[in-house]
Amino acid sequence: MKQLFKTLVVAVALLFGNTACSEEANKGYTLLVPAQPTSTQKIEVLEFFFYGCSHCFHLHRDLTAWEKTMPKDVELTFVPTIFRGSWEPMARTFYAMDALGQRTQLHDVLYKAWNVNNVDLSDEVKILDFVGAHGVDRAKFSAAYNSFTMQSKVTRAKQMIRSYGISGTPTLVVDGKYVITGLQPADTIRVLNEVIALARKAHPVEKAAKPKK
Repeated sequence: MKQLFKTLVVAVALLFGNTACSEEANKGYTLLVPAQPTSTQKIEVLEFFFYGCSHCFHLHRDLTAWEKTMPKDVELTFVPTIFRGSWEPMARTFYAMDALGQRTQLHDVLYKAWNVNNVDLSDEVKILDFVGAHGVDRAKFSAAYNSFTMQSKVTRAKQMIRSYGISGTPTLVVDGKYVITGLQPADTIRVLNEVIALARKAHPVEKAAKPKK
């Protein structure tokens, strides 16, 4: 009898667990288990992306528009995804231009180069020619591209891809636990806003400083 009871308990737990997962999936997101620590006091939004990904390219316009008006308590961070060795040059390119303060200048240009103009950006020489043609100092870019700091960032990106279980791009992760992927751009932004609202409820409200007497 006890064994039957235990079996029923396990069956019910599995049933409700699967139901919860289904409900989350139906809402356009899943929960990351285990949740990952965030690197900001704000609500963290990570975008795992690759410039050569057509789905990332299609989301890019909507996400760029959203970034310009995103809530002040939200911080957006881009994580270049490296699923294979041939993707690493673009990760280095992203971090190099970010270090030189030129992400805004080149982010859109790189997406178009890959997805519209079919530019070959498979190695450092081709990348240097490309960024140089867009007004970037080749020597400074090369130094950043090959720096020790760059290697650390690339290693960190690879670690995050494993820790977050990223299997496709684009993937958004909100507050270290809400995962959004596989949606059309408009739906991605809609679910992103809904999930941020959920994450906001879990964040402690900062108490206003009391005036000194």
